[in-house]
Amino acid sequence: MQLLKLTNIKHYVSARLLFEVDHLHVSDKQIIGLVGDNGSGKTNLLKIIEGSVIPEEGVIERNTKIEIVPQLKRISDEKSGGEITQSYIQDALNQSAGLLLLDEPTTHLDFKHIDWLKDKLNEFPGAMIIVSHDREFLSTMCNEIWEVADKKIKVFAGGYQTYIEEKEKLKRHHDLEYEKYEKKKRQLQEAIKAKEEKATRATKAPTRKSASETGQIGAKPYYANKQKKLRKTASALETRLEQLEKVEKPAKEEPIRMQVYKEETLKNRIIIRGKEVSGSIGNKTLWQAFSFNISSGEKLGIIGPNGSGKTTLLEKILKQTPGITISPAVKIAYFTQQLTILEDHLSILDNVKLSSSQDETTIRTVLARMHFFNDDVFKLVNVLSGGEKVKLALAKLFLSDVNVLVLDEPTNFLDINSLQALEELMQTYQGTIIFVSHDRTLLENVATQIFSIEDQEVEVFDGTFKEFINRNTEHKRDKIKEELMLIENKIADVLSRLSLEVTPDLEQEFQNLLAQKKKIEAQHNK
Repeated sequence: MQLLKLTNIKHYVSARLLFEVDHLHVSDKQIIGLVGDNGSGKTNLLKIIEGSVIPEEGVIERNTKIEIVPQLKRISDEKSGGEITQSYIQDALNQSAGLLLLDEPTTHLDFKHIDWLKDKLNEFPGAMIIVSHDREFLSTMCNEIWEVADKKIKVFAGGYQTYIEEKEKLKRHHDLEYEKYEKKKRQLQEAIKAKEEKATRATKAPTRKSASETGQIGAKPYYANKQKKLRKTASALETRLEQLEKVEKPAKEEPIRMQVYKEETLKNRIIIRGKEVSGSIGNKTLWQAFSFNISSGEKLGIIGPNGSGKTTLLEKILKQTPGITISPAVKIAYFTQQLTILEDHLSILDNVKLSSSQDETTIRTVLARMHFFNDDVFKLVNVLSGGEKVKLALAKLFLSDVNVLVLDEPTNFLDINSLQALEELMQTYQGTIIFVSHDRTLLENVATQIFSIEDQEVEVFDGTFKEFINRNTEHKRDKIKEELMLIENKIADVLSRLSLEVTPDLEQEFQNLLAQKKKIEAQHNK
């Protein structure tokens, strides 16, 4: 059953076409991921589907009740982001809608609340359209992707991973088509040049001629006719060249090599030490005392539930509170969502140059990664959107004359393309990065060390995020095996007693133990 049909939709913002839709439809139980750059119109499309925004052209056919879960803009002092999102989701589900629209539902959520959200949405019997920059969330939830790009909406059947693979195939196909185009163009250009050269030579009299040759009747008309034919052939080739369907050159990203302050001095050294560092706010304990070392070049991911003290740990490192020692050669740059490092009255380029001694080519290359191309770099900061300011602040930090970057939730408000660009910068950066994130994909692709804060304890793990998760899984499985062995021993004891005398109490105990064993086995098989 089709719950929604969009036909010949055109939507404008200040007389500028934002996007157009030839034909889109949503069927029952479809879960669609809506992706695209910030400002491409994703939220506007949701509002058009819901009915709160009317498109300038087109027809919308709604065959079910539609509810929208808006993007969480602020966190209240009384409630966490997770609690507010839970409230939004529950309110929407209570409306018995057939189509649910979710705008960045994972923003401000920790792992626990993201997992709760997945479970809750998996129980929803209808269809969904989800705008999200959380790649792991999209991979888990979606069975179709709508991409907003170049003012069009393209549909990719399959989940998010299939979409990424299809995009890579399209890129390879584009590269191949460009190579074919360039080869054909060169062949035609070389053929034209050869014909023109022959035509020029055809008008020249031979340098050595016999008397009889000189007197030959019709020599001049022969050469003139030959030249005419050659020029006609050259002209036909030029027409073919002009009519050759142009293939745009694929964008090639050059590798980035950013200079890092005193990189060689700090190489292979421990640059930050923590000894018996505890955390608290007022009388509330955040974590018990723990010790740690951070080496140069490490990519340290700090994880934990909201309110567990991740930002407090960053602040302790930045302020070098008692118990924390930092090498004198270390220079730190700090990213927060307040974006206080930007000067509104300066251009994008001048903002970066204020704190960077990198050459302009490197600066422009990094800015281009964050989608500030060509003359964009001369825009003043005060005309940029919130998302653009976040991208500029991050680019500015990576190009600064420092060797340690401290990033507190750097992925908030970034679209997927910008997030992937940030990920690449983090991977290629030769200095040290300490970052807080709930983005599982970013952690998996970047982190080389993990600090996990949970239940007032900080676990220091030297390894990748995937290794950390697998380690916890193995630990959990070992614990389940121990519980299973204990239950089996108890069952053996009860059976031994039942063989001597059958009583109602023993029989009940035996049934209870069997039920416990079945429950533990189910956990073990997950």
